[in-house]
Amino acid sequence: MSLKVDRAEMAFTFKGGMLPMTVMELASADPERIREQLSGKLSQSPAFFQHTPVVLSVEKLDEPHLALERICAVCRTHKLLPVAVRGGADPVKQSAWALGLGWFPPTDATRARTLEEVPPADAPAPEVDKQPGVASGGRIYRGTVRSGQQVSAPEGDLVVIGAVNAGAEVLAAGSIHVYGALRGRALAGIHGDTGAGIFCRELRAELLSVAGTYKRLEDIDPHLLGSSVQVVLRDAQLGITSLD
Repeated sequence: MSLKVDRAEMAFTFKGGMLPMTVMELASADPERIREQLSGKLSQSPAFFQHTPVVLSVEKLDEPHLALERICAVCRTHKLLPVAVRGGADPVKQSAWALGLGWFPPTDATRARTLEEVPPADAPAPEVDKQPGVASGGRIYRGTVRSGQQVSAPEGDLVVIGAVNAGAEVLAAGSIHVYGALRGRALAGIHGDTGAGIFCRELRAELLSVAGTYKRLEDIDPHLLGSSVQVVLRDAQLGITSLD
């Protein structure tokens, strides 16, 4: 005999989804070094440190589980909320679970899928106008960057001939050019290039970052939303100006 549950009585449902998430890639397991760097970042970008959920990537560390609890405590002190750990062997997984965190396997197997390019469209791509400071060795991506997808140019500029949807993320060592609406997250100068910038035809971004200096949607002048803009660093502050 099967039991039929009235949907009106159901307390919850499970749904698949991919939420935008900041990854904190750790190069050191020393909590004091992390504390010192976070303090500097907090003074530069206080808006970013407002209970932002982060995934701690420990793929570059040896035995990170030994300091995981202290690293989480340092993050929480600076208003970052660790929600999961990525990478590491079984001891890391067990430590993450003991701390009430999720655990993700290393990204080597999945990275190729997330960074896979959409095949070129049949129509010829529009000519890309070069901006001052555009780095060589970059990447051109044709198509819409969908929610939950990440596209990166680790060695130069990234040009997106299309839109970046909400929940998507684009990253570049150099500048980012979006020939459409930018609704997701854009991080330029990810290796510290302060001369990088972000250029888009329609600004609706959830988060903008140049060389680690951040602005969230709520920090952007409402008059600039929907406009063509450039985002560059000026005196260690993120400046957004209209291109219209």
